[in-house]
Amino acid sequence: MDFGFAGEDEEFRGEARRWLREHLVGAYADAAGRGGPGSEHEAPRARREWERELGSGGWIGLGWSEAYGNRTATLTQQVVWAEEYATARAPGRVGHIGENLLAPTLLAYGDDAQKRRFLPPVARGEELWCQGYSEPDAGSDLAGVRTVAVRDGDVYRVTGQKIWTSLAAEADWCFVLARTDPRERRHRGLSFLLVAMDQPGRIEVRPIRQMSGTAEFNEVFFDGAVVRAAHVVGAEGDGWRVAMGLLARERGVSTLVQQIGFAAELGEVVEAAIRSGAVRDPVLRDQLVCQWAELKVMRWNALRTLGAAGDAGAPSVAKLLWGGWHQRLGELAMRVRGAAAALGPADWTAGTPYALDPTQRLFLFTRADTLYGGSDEIQRNIIAERVLGLPRVER
Repeated sequence: MDFGFAGEDEEFRGEARRWLREHLVGAYADAAGRGGPGSEHEAPRARREWERELGSGGWIGLGWSEAYGNRTATLTQQVVWAEEYATARAPGRVGHIGENLLAPTLLAYGDDAQKRRFLPPVARGEELWCQGYSEPDAGSDLAGVRTVAVRDGDVYRVTGQKIWTSLAAEADWCFVLARTDPRERRHRGLSFLLVAMDQPGRIEVRPIRQMSGTAEFNEVFFDGAVVRAAHVVGAEGDGWRVAMGLLARERGVSTLVQQIGFAAELGEVVEAAIRSGAVRDPVLRDQLVCQWAELKVMRWNALRTLGAAGDAGAPSVAKLLWGGWHQRLGELAMRVRGAAAALGPADWTAGTPYALDPTQRLFLFTRADTLYGGSDEIQRNIIAERVLGLPRVER
């Protein structure tokens, strides 16, 4: 069930490991391990500069064509790089949406001009992207989007609201799913637009404060934002097909990176259980073993489906697996600490009312894992309809 790495893959591993050792120094080393889910607010400047460092080293977009300014790599070498990056605890990426979501979508559906314009800046780590999909009344039910884009000569004017938009305050561009034909309903009449975020007076970004005290997500308001007609990916009205193609690519090599991070978090929980003596509880010990076994299953499933095409249920299965697993890990991390888990690392003050330690932040942030990226209920509907062939649920 596991990859067998060839000799050239191990040579590539050595190169990746040496580069990370030589470049992950100074401010970049200080930002190591910071900036992942739940801590996107940490070390923003260093992580933005690190993105450019990765780009200059040719480590962004390893699976793309050399025509767009980066080195090429086989699928197994992409896995190698992902593993070494996670093992080195390199800073959380600020360019992952552009690299892992936008770029594969443009390679599959974009025209030559769009690829030439947008891919090289992503490969150099110079332009950051965010994703404009969810809306207040259209979260997991993406077909219900109400944001509209009206054609006006050579441009579209976009009006509406998006929500739960990661990195919107830092992003240079946003790919937006909007309704270009108001006469159509649901998944028909949608288009996939590339929108420049630097439009004062036309685009407003408002951070959403979470119960963890941080603001990884944002609301984005479009008030006549201008989009060039040449920046529609695919044809007008073809947005649903493009958007679903993007979501299918969302669970790829990055899933394996995520699991390495999960393994590190699980290791910390196990160590905490040993230090506190909680590991002597047979029920808790059984739960720790179950978490370890389930993580192994997730890795094997990710490797089994990596690079596969035509499996309509694979992305939904992956999301169901890791969302529930990570949420249970957050609960288990608190259980291991017992009553002490309710105490913060510092006394409450008006200036720092949300002082949390990593375990508490893990617990609070993972409450959202079964919601964002498509709720569990929606993922089960997708599996029921597209894999099992059950009757479609009327909405």
